[in-house]
Amino acid sequence: QLQLVESGGGLVQAGGSLRLSCAAFGFTLDYYPIAWFRQAPGKEREAVSCISASDGSTNYADSVKGRFTITRTQTTVFLQMDSLQPEDTALYYCARSGVLCGAMRGTDFARKVEVWGQGTAVTVSS
Repeated sequence: QLQLVESGGGLVQAGGSLRLSCAAFGFTLDYYPIAWFRQAPGKEREAVSCISASDGSTNYADSVKGRFTITRTQTTVFLQMDSLQPEDTALYYCARSGVLCGAMRGTDFARKVEVWGQGTAVTVSS
């Protein structure tokens, strides 16, 4: 069974940091592009970052660029989140993408995800 499991969410004050982790079961993580999405209450799911399998190149949404950093090892993908703001509050999901990270800003990027994690909640208080 193919699974992604996230961890590291929690409650943090504005300006603080969290590091999310994503581990894979049933497949080799570093063979695939891996993305982080988030969904805030009442809002659509959005892609915030993606890391390529081939060369480790990264993509970021404008809303998190300069504050979030995605990295990977052979077994785990991390999302380091710094300077967190209340608007970063959301359920964060990691996902195995079926397309290259260069397509992250496309409207159908989420529909091309092959495996979703269950999500980890991030709450940023003001």
